[in-house]
Amino acid sequence: MIDIKLILTQPEKVKELLALKGCDADLGRIAELDERRRALITKGDELKKQRNEASALVPKLKKEGKDVSEIIARTKQTGAEIAETDKLIAETEKELTDAVAVLPNLPDEDLKGGGKENNEVVKVFGEKPTFDGFTPLDHVELCRRHGLIDYERGVKLSGSGHWIYRGKGAQLEWALLNFFVSEHLKDGYEFILPPLALGYNCGFGSGQFPKFKDEVYWVEDAEASDRTKMKFMLPTAETALVNLYSGEMLKESELPKKLFAYTPCFRKEAGSYRSEERGMIRGHQFNKVEMVQITTPEQSDAAFEELVGKACSLVSKLGLHFRLSKLAAGDCSASMARTYDIEVWIPSMGIYKEVSSVSNARDYQARRNSTRYKGADGKNRYVHTLNGSGLATSRVLPAIVEQYQQADGSIVVPEVLRKYVGADRI
Repeated sequence: MIDIKLILTQPEKVKELLALKGCDADLGRIAELDERRRALITKGDELKKQRNEASALVPKLKKEGKDVSEIIARTKQTGAEIAETDKLIAETEKELTDAVAVLPNLPDEDLKGGGKENNEVVKVFGEKPTFDGFTPLDHVELCRRHGLIDYERGVKLSGSGHWIYRGKGAQLEWALLNFFVSEHLKDGYEFILPPLALGYNCGFGSGQFPKFKDEVYWVEDAEASDRTKMKFMLPTAETALVNLYSGEMLKESELPKKLFAYTPCFRKEAGSYRSEERGMIRGHQFNKVEMVQITTPEQSDAAFEELVGKACSLVSKLGLHFRLSKLAAGDCSASMARTYDIEVWIPSMGIYKEVSSVSNARDYQARRNSTRYKGADGKNRYVHTLNGSGLATSRVLPAIVEQYQQADGSIVVPEVLRKYVGADRI
């Protein structure tokens, strides 16, 4: 959530930054709600003062033998007014929270406005593979020929947007996950295996709810009386990890927290029937290893650079051609202040596809889930949260299959994966 103090004290700056994300926010309504809330609190405090003063008179007047019935009646009336005022305060605070909660995060000021058209390629890694003497196949055909992926039976079991890894395909998928896990452990990150079904609070805390609450798979809970008590299947491990310390007060000496998790991920939208969405490029379920850092504002930028470096290192060690892009404000997700995408080359499509997004939410998520730390000066502050895929496999595997294909139809296994696959060629 955006700091409401910033909205109230610098509304023009907030509007200007939100406009970079294409958001035209009604900040005046937020100011009106805050003013109403303050006025109600003042009224409530005054009523409580009157009640306390009247209550203090009762024993004194009784002792003097005076009639206190009128004072008692007035005190009861004041009590009813206090209850009504408290109710209005709660309603106004909820309305105010809801109005602020739907606003996206403010983009960092160095970001360009607009969408994908204004993304900037920061660096290109390696050379595009060349295929001398033969016409390269796409990953769908290669996976079918080698029995790596069973698309048809995946659809039979679960519908479109699903597939089955088989034989060496399953081994290659598992090899990628093992490789990512081993690399993160080497770097001192803590391995987390979180629940796959999460509560509404996690979706809100990560910034995905309420705006995107209809884009996840909800799990019906017979015990839930309302939707906020139902569970949903996580769309990314970030949703779990950034809420791990929600409502807690951490010590500055504990930071940064460096975490990673392996999970299957579930999302409703699985792409289109366009040729570039064929095969495994987009699906309803996919595997991902996700990195998260929880840190102080002072360490935030360095943490971002570290996560970008780690994601790039993984793709580099796989020997794949890829590029690093800085996203324009409008292409960053709602919760993020800045994002760099690591995009791998898919030869059959002639385009780059994102395999990792490294993002900094600043204190936006921490304000939503109340994750704070006590500084060395004794003051309580909100942490910064960052995340990065490390990596999603559903595009890495197609890139490996296509970039490493040979003239004889075989596929060379990247060197770092051979000990897991048990072969240097498929």
